[in-house]
Amino acid sequence: MKKFFLLSLFVSMAFATINAQEATPKDQPADGPKITFAEQEHNYGTLKKGGDGNCEFTFTNEGNEPLILSNVKASCGCTVPTWTKEPIMPGQTGSIKVRYNTNNVGSFTKTITVTCNAINAPRSTLKIKGKVE
Repeated sequence: MKKFFLLSLFVSMAFATINAQEATPKDQPADGPKITFAEQEHNYGTLKKGGDGNCEFTFTNEGNEPLILSNVKASCGCTVPTWTKEPIMPGQTGSIKVRYNTNNVGSFTKTITVTCNAINAPRSTLKIKGKVE
């Protein structure tokens, strides 16, 4: 009887330990920077050849550590991104400016890949599209 009691006590403690490890709150926010874009797609609509091909994507660091964009790369040479190089502090905003070469006639869809230290999206994709007449 003693052995059965000790065995059941041991098994109960083992399950309690396992459940205690899994019972940590999953809703608790993780530490680190978090990037949130206002919009991830910009539609130029129809542009005239040589028209204004500029747009801007804004983002906010909703985390609790500085956000750093390490690289922003366009899918082709006709699209040139420039971005905030200094760290974005928690609660602050930054921007990525994109210039599309509107001397290229026709419809276009281009992507811009953003690489950063955000815990929620270390790699994000922005999209621009439109038509040049």
